[in-house]
Amino acid sequence: MTETRKSSADQWTSVQAYGLAVVCLVVGIAGGWFVRGSQAPANNSVETVAAATPQGTDGSAGQPTPEQMKRMADKQAEPVLARLQSDPNNPDLLASVGNIYYDTQQFPTAIEYYQRALKLKPTNASVRTDMATAYWYTGNAETAIAEFNHALTDEPNKPNALFNLGVVQWQGRMDIDAALATWQKLLDTNPDYENKAKLLDLMSQVKKHAGLKPGTQARALPQ
Repeated sequence: MTETRKSSADQWTSVQAYGLAVVCLVVGIAGGWFVRGSQAPANNSVETVAAATPQGTDGSAGQPTPEQMKRMADKQAEPVLARLQSDPNNPDLLASVGNIYYDTQQFPTAIEYYQRALKLKPTNASVRTDMATAYWYTGNAETAIAEFNHALTDEPNKPNALFNLGVVQWQGRMDIDAALATWQKLLDTNPDYENKAKLLDLMSQVKKHAGLKPGTQARALPQ
């Protein structure tokens, strides 16, 4: 009986771990139109618009409920939080906890840990980019834009910050000129940007939907 119960427990743990891994892949890497501040954008980052739509709360289509995702996040964060007990002013540990909650769509909690990390290491543009994106997911477009711009003062040509800023300018402010100018700056300052072809396609689609001619140049960003 003991062995049977132990096997069941191991299987449950494996299922939970697999579920969290899938959630992190879909939410953390794809993230709708967004890319993570601390990672190079995934190859499909501009092809998964549906991922930006909030998940239902009924667990339909095999998706975990928000409550289940919160429990998984708390479980995943336990070892990092334990390390924080003895090293509470470690910005990398704080950012790691923020990433766990970000990847499981617990955005207010993620913001809390990102803020704590940035108080200790305010010039970390990757963490600030992720915090800005989390602000967008909580419905705060203006704070998101302000934080993206702050990140870009520390790392002016950071591709993920530029990409995500353009998305919020487009979807949050409905300012297509500003979004296209931001993305153009991304292309100009990062000629080897790995998602260049997909970004050009996105820009073309945005222009088309806005009724602009394909060759239309975006206005320049303010200096």
